[in-house]
Amino acid sequence: MRIKSISLTAVFLTLSFNIYAQNHNPLKVLKTLQIGGDGSGWDYLSLNPQNNRLYVSHGSRVNIIDKVTGSPVAEITDTNGVHGIAFVPDTNKGYISCGKLDMVKVFDTHTSKVISEIPTGKNPDAIFYEIFSKKLIVCNGKSNDVSIIDPQTNAVIRTIDVGGKPETAVSDNKGRIFVNIEDKNEVAVIDVKTFTVLHHWDLDKEEEPSGLAIDTKTNRLFSTCNKMLVILDSNTGKVIKKTSIGEGSDGVIFDSASNTIYTSNGEGTISVVHQDHANQYTSLPNIETKKGARTIALDPSTHHLYLPTADFSTKEKDSRGRAAILPGTFQVLEVGIAGTGKP
Repeated sequence: MRIKSISLTAVFLTLSFNIYAQNHNPLKVLKTLQIGGDGSGWDYLSLNPQNNRLYVSHGSRVNIIDKVTGSPVAEITDTNGVHGIAFVPDTNKGYISCGKLDMVKVFDTHTSKVISEIPTGKNPDAIFYEIFSKKLIVCNGKSNDVSIIDPQTNAVIRTIDVGGKPETAVSDNKGRIFVNIEDKNEVAVIDVKTFTVLHHWDLDKEEEPSGLAIDTKTNRLFSTCNKMLVILDSNTGKVIKKTSIGEGSDGVIFDSASNTIYTSNGEGTISVVHQDHANQYTSLPNIETKKGARTIALDPSTHHLYLPTADFSTKEKDSRGRAAILPGTFQVLEVGIAGTGKP
């Protein structure tokens, strides 16, 4: 019954996106999962498919919530400058990049207790588990390198100089990693067999690449730059297309069930681009979210999207001159098509 329901959901989503010419987008914010807490900032969030929990970075902690009810499950504290959370499949181990501590903390997903600490480069940011090498990939934003962690030993086995600030990375699951280099406006390509840099691909004058996603079937990379989505051939680095997106994007995902790209924009929108085929893309109407919702995660079982944000003061500014976050308002938005929330 579960497999049948997932298949029907995927078909429904595909049909929904095939009516984009009608100038209508069926997705919307379905729920707001309230977390609260102080006025701390946030970065990435991740879904652990093994326990259906969302792990949300939040200042110096990770909030763990039930994805269905939004109920708090636990907190992992002392993760100063937390950026990302990753999981090793078929284990009970999770990994947290702690930017202000220059380390990755390892925790038990059953108990939510930290069990190990791994020193990395400076300001570890994005982190993910790479299937081909069976290693964890960590982007170190202030030392211009990438740490390779072996989850068998919980130790860094290689550090790769990428020649600039690595913002985030993805894998083609065939032996290559692609890294957005934010300050050089390029994508670095790493061979995971040798852990060496093969190429530096130019982003055709687009600036500040942040979010990065991949379609491994068509070999297409999707890089979010300043108000622009750049689509590249992941085999050659050739720019296939550029299309405008919202302001302040820091995340992008590709949903292979509907062949759709979603970019989360801090201005309060999700830009939506449909992949008609490998070389043709159509922009769909934006989805309205909330200011600050700039990172994004996909639940592949329901095809719902999750975005963290908060409410902001209209008068007070923070230390960076931005609108201050109102304490107690940290939240996660759940976006989807009404009636498709059950896998």
